[in-house]
Amino acid sequence: DALSTQTVAFSHYNNISAQLPIDPETGTLVSGGVAEQTAQCLKNIKAIIESVGHAMGDAVKVNICLRNIEDLDAANEAYAAFFPEGKPARRVIGVGSLPMGALVQIDAIFGNAEGTPPTA
Repeated sequence: DALSTQTVAFSHYNNISAQLPIDPETGTLVSGGVAEQTAQCLKNIKAIIESVGHAMGDAVKVNICLRNIEDLDAANEAYAAFFPEGKPARRVIGVGSLPMGALVQIDAIFGNAEGTPPTA
């Protein structure tokens, strides 16, 4: 997308652009429901953040847009697998539509240095 970059580092934070559930090999939305699409969004975020030398455990804030807020339980199941050792701050909102007809879109902010570790 010419209007944004995948990741922008600023001060102690790395901001990841919103990711759609696109399979990077095919360039199309993954098949399945919101759980599969949530997992793909987070796989895309994981690949980006690892490419700049960080890990999912460095997440400090995650924003999730769901086309149907009633899909939250399914999204949470997929989401939990990516954050087993802590939970970043999070915002979930319901939206009317998403690009490409996606069911979910996720962006995140990662810390590069000092901070207060998340607690259960």
